[in-house]
Amino acid sequence: MVSAPDLLVVGAGFFGLTIAERCATELGLQVLVVDRRSHIGGNAYSEVDEQTGVEVHKYGAHLFHTSNERVWEYVNRFTGFTDYRHRVFGKYQGQIYSLPMNLGLINQFFGKAHTPAQARELIAEQSAEIATEDAANLEEKAVSLIGRPLYEAFIKGYTAKQWQTDPTELSPDIITRLPVRYTYENGWFSDTHEGLPVDGYTAWLTKMADHPGIEVRLETDFRDLREDYLGSVPIVYTGPVDEYFDHSEGRLSWRTVDLEQSVEDVDDFQGTGVVNYNDQEVPWTRIIEFKHFHPERVRTHLPGKTVIVHEYSRFAEADDEPYYPINTAEDRAKLLRYREKAQAEPMVLFGGRLGTYQYLDMHMAIGSALSMFDNRIRPHFAEGAPFASGGVAE
Repeated sequence: MVSAPDLLVVGAGFFGLTIAERCATELGLQVLVVDRRSHIGGNAYSEVDEQTGVEVHKYGAHLFHTSNERVWEYVNRFTGFTDYRHRVFGKYQGQIYSLPMNLGLINQFFGKAHTPAQARELIAEQSAEIATEDAANLEEKAVSLIGRPLYEAFIKGYTAKQWQTDPTELSPDIITRLPVRYTYENGWFSDTHEGLPVDGYTAWLTKMADHPGIEVRLETDFRDLREDYLGSVPIVYTGPVDEYFDHSEGRLSWRTVDLEQSVEDVDDFQGTGVVNYNDQEVPWTRIIEFKHFHPERVRTHLPGKTVIVHEYSRFAEADDEPYYPINTAEDRAKLLRYREKAQAEPMVLFGGRLGTYQYLDMHMAIGSALSMFDNRIRPHFAEGAPFASGGVAE
């Protein structure tokens, strides 16, 4: 047990545990990690469903992928990875299409065998309806990129459900680009490395924290410890930045998801891990079937049973788990004010998805933590540099 920590880390997700592991392993520090949840791993936490033997990602599907060689080398110290390649399918008006938008989808949707050149010409013709620079809302921006037929089938309904808002009322900035592949390649990610941890996410994260210099205290709220450590021990805070400052500049807005889990009495519910539901009248955005993430574990799964999750998207309220920053102009103005406050805190660095108000994939969170360790934490402990506060996506 760490009695007098050299560093306090708030949050036992990927960012916090990467910081803790590096500090304990590389610098020999005593690190105390606190998390108010009852489990390690933040939103990457997974557990085996007792009824079926299927590993379930409790906060939605988590698929690891990266092109960052340093991150890939680092994560392989704690887990091996399967050769899983993520593929997504979309259901629209009773038909299943292979996503993302590619030559197969185009040919199926338009009922004609286009060559890559013909498909490019078709999309260019349909997207010419609106010039991208003239787009005044999300709908116009999407039409200017992929044309109205594909937009109305695969973007309009799904986006309306995600945002609970008509796309004509959403900012065009939400969509930076809508890639169309003019091949039959249907892998969801295009990174160099991809796979799932062989023994699951919780086993991976537990191994990261398995160091004599690291103590993890769960069901522990930082606010109860704040007076004991603030100003006397360096802190890496990965909770919501607005909550740290008691929402003094206003609440930052987020999207959240509701996950409705059920056990179905079939061997296979949908034939793949993820199916998006693009029809607007279907209330859920997608269905996840977890057993497809680990087909190599088929012998550990109970025959005739499978676990699925219906996922619903909505605006997050005060007590909800925040997932995706909405990042309106008002939010960005608040964040600037929180950055100023962060820099004035005594020896506190803010990081991670919640601490920086950015949506970070797992590999991005790990990469960001490694950079913070290199550039902010190691210089302080190894070279005596001042522990400069801040780090809120500066």
